[in-house]
Amino acid sequence: MGESIKINSFELENVKRVKAVSYEPSPNGLTIIGGKNGQGKTSILDAIAWTLGGAKFEPSSAVRDGSYNPPKLEVKLSNGLVVTRSGNSSTLKVVDPEGKKSGQRILDGFIGQLALDLPKFIEMSDKEKAQELLKLLGVEDELNKLEGKHQEVYAKRHSIGQIATQKDKYAKELVGYDEVPLEPISASELIQQQQAILLKNAENQKKRNNVSAIQAQMVTVNNLVDEAQKKLEELQAKQAQLAEDYDIATTAAKDLEDESTAELEEQIKNVDAINQKVRANQERARALQEAADYKADYDNLTGELETIRQDKNKLLESVQMPLPGLSIQDNVLVYNDRQWDCMSGAEQLKVATAIVRALNPKCGFVLMDKLEQMDVDTMKEFGAWLESEGLQVIATRVTNNQDECSIIIEDGHIKGEEYSNMAAPVNETKPEKNEWGDF
Repeated sequence: MGESIKINSFELENVKRVKAVSYEPSPNGLTIIGGKNGQGKTSILDAIAWTLGGAKFEPSSAVRDGSYNPPKLEVKLSNGLVVTRSGNSSTLKVVDPEGKKSGQRILDGFIGQLALDLPKFIEMSDKEKAQELLKLLGVEDELNKLEGKHQEVYAKRHSIGQIATQKDKYAKELVGYDEVPLEPISASELIQQQQAILLKNAENQKKRNNVSAIQAQMVTVNNLVDEAQKKLEELQAKQAQLAEDYDIATTAAKDLEDESTAELEEQIKNVDAINQKVRANQERARALQEAADYKADYDNLTGELETIRQDKNKLLESVQMPLPGLSIQDNVLVYNDRQWDCMSGAEQLKVATAIVRALNPKCGFVLMDKLEQMDVDTMKEFGAWLESEGLQVIATRVTNNQDECSIIIEDGHIKGEEYSNMAAPVNETKPEKNEWGDF
């Protein structure tokens, strides 16, 4: 890419508050036009912008009050073009070093519109400034895709977060009960358990009754032994057998313990109340699990948002910013960790200048009004930075201190210069009474 184009000189007459000003600004760094308010400083910038930018920059009242002559504007550029506007119709003429004539289109090809109207950039919203920079960096489409994905995921996460909160609130409002089963109790199963125990107890009683019957038989047999010695052997044999049976029956019956059905009877009596509590606990557990599931989804989406944010940061870190310390965070410009509204006026001008220059590298100059917001030291620092960047800034500053300015404008002309030392104004017809009109 060739060297950027600068303003070599400008000659302005009879435009707004300017009577006649001719000057050659420094090709790099700051050219400061000083003076009190209402002397024509800003008029110089407006005239240059009109000359180079075309009809959109034409002042609503271009002709200086009290002048009989129309404005005459001439700007010479470092690429050899001579741009003039003159006559009552402010006709544009663009002549190259070979004498060929062109029009506004050739100027629009290398002159940045924001370079002629820096306040337009400064007055943009934070998002619009960031969009201008993203457009410059060439990542606008890719970042917009990520931003769209971010908004989609954020909306989804927001919705899920609301549901999770509602579910959790609902779950915690439900009544819970301790010391109840996890599942509802079946009354029929309890009755079956009760019947099984009663049957077992009946069998135990049968065995006890068997012991009593055998015992009664032993008494009878013993009596018979006493009465009938004749049958002694037979009865003794029987006695021995019965004794053996007795021992077996006693062994089987002595450790038997009957189980109580009282607990089961109580459970059967209260089965509905218990089951109500069980179902309440189950509902609460389900609600808590739902809330936990939604919370997990929310956390996952939070992680996804963080991944998207990191991808955006990586994308922005991969491109060359027009100014060290400049970045885009959450769709707004950030310079040295400060957003636009927290930057000093000097920092804002520096950021704006760097971006405007980068938007059209062919345009090596920027017009800047109201530089009084910079103190002298900051202004010097700013000028040094401009020189290092090979950038030309023509700026205005409310001051009469010659040490702070390149020139001082007083009553529409450069203080200390005589009108007669300047070139005669270009008119379609020269005025007869005075070549400077009503000066």
